[in-house]
Amino acid sequence: MNDHFRLTHEALDVAAAYAIADKARNGAVVLMSGMVRNQTGGRAVDYLDYQAYDTMALQVFQQISDRCHRQFPITDVVIHHRLGKLKIGEISVLVAVGSPHRGEAFEACRYAIDTLKAEAPIWKKEFWLDGVSSWVNCPI
Repeated sequence: MNDHFRLTHEALDVAAAYAIADKARNGAVVLMSGMVRNQTGGRAVDYLDYQAYDTMALQVFQQISDRCHRQFPITDVVIHHRLGKLKIGEISVLVAVGSPHRGEAFEACRYAIDTLKAEAPIWKKEFWLDGVSSWVNCPI
């Protein structure tokens, strides 16, 4: 296993996350990049702010990876998440999964991001262009 987890205020690097999961033993690497979009529910978004309980979030990333390894024949899991203020178009989360076969890599990547969004103590606050803001789908 070559799993890697990261929380950072720095820009996320797609090529670096991909490279961690890109090993000779793998026939596939699936990478999911979540980005800040310019609207939610028809409202224009100005920016997002992400906050986390860092220590617990990294533990949840490890738990997600452990479950992925138990459920799917995969070799590598990479989970990187941004914190702080993110502008439209910036990457907020990267999940990469390496596997000998593409089907399992796709399934595990989807499982990982869906579980992260449901379980990780990471909170998103949306700031709209009209000056209003609100917390969104806080899992804890």
